[in-house]
Amino acid sequence: MFKSVKELISKCESENKAIYEVMLEQEMSVTGMSKEDVYAHMDRNLTTMENAVAEGLNGVTSKTGLTGGDAVLMQQYIASGNALAGNLVLDAISKAVATNEVNAAMGKICATPTAGSAGVVPGVLFALKDKLQLDRQGMLNFLLTAGAFGFVVANNASISGAAGGCQAEVGSASAMAAAAIVEAAGGSAQQSAEGFAICMKNMLGLVCDPVAGLVEVPCVKRNAAGASNAIVSADMALAGISSRIPTDEVIDAMHRIGQTMPVELRETGRGGLAGTPTGQRLKQQIFGD
Repeated sequence: MFKSVKELISKCESENKAIYEVMLEQEMSVTGMSKEDVYAHMDRNLTTMENAVAEGLNGVTSKTGLTGGDAVLMQQYIASGNALAGNLVLDAISKAVATNEVNAAMGKICATPTAGSAGVVPGVLFALKDKLQLDRQGMLNFLLTAGAFGFVVANNASISGAAGGCQAEVGSASAMAAAAIVEAAGGSAQQSAEGFAICMKNMLGLVCDPVAGLVEVPCVKRNAAGASNAIVSADMALAGISSRIPTDEVIDAMHRIGQTMPVELRETGRGGLAGTPTGQRLKQQIFGD
């Protein structure tokens, strides 16, 4: 059983196993489930992710009217041929946004690792699956790899915006996705760890400031930023770029930063963007006095 990224990578290297294989064994050990049962459970999660992306790309609007339709706009922009960024990155962004728009519209999503950050992992997975030639099994292994890193974060730091800011939610989701991309692209276990660290470092200090206390603004668009960050960080790791700060120390730094954040910047809806004049006006408009 591993408790840190260092232990995870050491286990992969000493036993000549992929990260997803180590995570699968740990899941079987902890839950008592068979390999087939673990994969069946993951497959249900994957189906939920697929359905959410499809629903969001068809166009949804939240009950408050604060969010909705942006995933469709991004797909239309990609189709125009005028995009400045690469289509793959923008496709990942649109699918990440689609998932979170469904969440805001009270639809069904799979928390990865939280509802507020649920768009990043499926966004990059569904955008990259064809390029990486991932079949259904490969997609499930992608989720197991992401889960291995999420397991370490949840048990050594936090994945809660209320406890550690958005760095703990979208930051963790982005880093998890980066690590999974690296392994799916043929990178080593150590390179996956480097991808995670690079990605997480890029989001340290990110506050949680939902307007009107709702998981809509700026949460949906932060998932878009998280998806692009994950892909770029994975590319850096695959290029041989490493993090000067070890992965476990980056996770610890994120945790300590979260503990020092003012309460106004940890999901209370009182500071940051939520505390702006427009943020307060929207809150009054939705909930009244």
